[in-house]
Amino acid sequence: MSGQDFRPVYHPAGHDAALRGVLQDLRTGRWLSMAQLLADTAGDRSLWTRRTQVLAAVAAGSDVVRAWRAEQPHSAAATVMHARVAVERALRAHREGRPRTGELWRLAWEACSAAAQAAPADPVPWVCLLALAVLDEEQRMEQHRMRPPGPMLPPGPWGLLAEADKRDPYNREAYHRMLQFLYARHSGSGSLSEAVNFVQWAAASAPPGSALHALPLYARVERYRRERGQEKALDLHWVTEDAARDAERALHAWFDHTDPAAESLLDLNHLAHALWGALRFDAAARLFAALGPYYTPQPWAYRTRDPADQALAEELFTRARARCLSSPR
Repeated sequence: MSGQDFRPVYHPAGHDAALRGVLQDLRTGRWLSMAQLLADTAGDRSLWTRRTQVLAAVAAGSDVVRAWRAEQPHSAAATVMHARVAVERALRAHREGRPRTGELWRLAWEACSAAAQAAPADPVPWVCLLALAVLDEEQRMEQHRMRPPGPMLPPGPWGLLAEADKRDPYNREAYHRMLQFLYARHSGSGSLSEAVNFVQWAAASAPPGSALHALPLYARVERYRRERGQEKALDLHWVTEDAARDAERALHAWFDHTDPAAESLLDLNHLAHALWGALRFDAAARLFAALGPYYTPQPWAYRTRDPADQALAEELFTRARARCLSSPR
């Protein structure tokens, strides 16, 4: 695993072998295994949220969820997945500047409302509504400019976050969707200071083992990305006292209390990247060992000369991994 022939693997399912098999079925238009997987997942809100998100990203390019709903029109899981797919399509249209974005947004909103009624205890419909909030960049909708729950936080869709939180406290995706909304405010020029205040506020209240302790690492990467500080010979951005402290807190408040195989690959990569950047090679080695063969292009891509070139991100990840795994323990 640590030799010169190591090649990292990027796969949306990561360590989740059951999900990996279902994704293969989805790509061939089969939905039965998806229905069974979600039935088996229903008792774990965190896993439910993550699996429905990954499934929707694959299913959005086909009619497989529509076929499932046609066969099982009263299935709450199928209704939730319909909302997931509708939101994914609206967000893609928005990113690509397609003219149908407004129509897809409306359809997604209706699908989320139906899902919230069909599955009232499920956080996912509210997470989906939070995801759609990024389309309202000027906060024209009243529910997207509600009074914040703490000082130094801007108005936003706090009611939607509270509804997700009520059903699954500290839901990882819900808080990441809120962070993306803050980035998107004012036509994509949202204040970084607002984002930093939010992630610090969220992490401060999260219990040990919560993935929200990794949120500050994302805000730090976003600041680096906006400043376009790629490939500096001595990158002080990552070795400052604040950066090292964020990495240490995520390591000890989150990673030390959890099963890495059950966590988000993005979170694990962000922490590995932060510890490597802070020259904490021994601690970063633990993250690389936990990742096994898997990696995600972000945040590594932002440290290369061309963030759009995935091969460069893979090369940097491999170099960082080799350096850390060879570090004396």
